[in-house]
Amino acid sequence: MASSASADFDRAASAVSPGNRSNRVWENLKTAIAASSGFQRWKLEQQDCRSIDRQSLDTQVCDYLRETLETLAY
Repeated sequence: MASSASADFDRAASAVSPGNRSNRVWENLKTAIAASSGFQRWKLEQQDCRSIDRQSLDTQVCDYLRETLETLAY
C-alpha cells in the first residue's frame, strides 16, 4: 500500500513540470505584489510621469521591483 501511494506521488510530481511551477509561483507573487500598498502608491506616482496603465501587469511589477531594488541598493 505504501508503494502505491509513493507511485501516485511520483506520477503527480512528474506531471508538474518545473516551468509550470515557476509560472504559478510568478503569477501568485505578481498578484500579491500588485495588491500591496507599496505597489499601489508607486503606480499612482508613475501615472503622473507615463502611461503606466497601457503596460501589462508583468511589466508594471517588473518595473516596480527593479526600481525598488535600485533604491535599496543606495
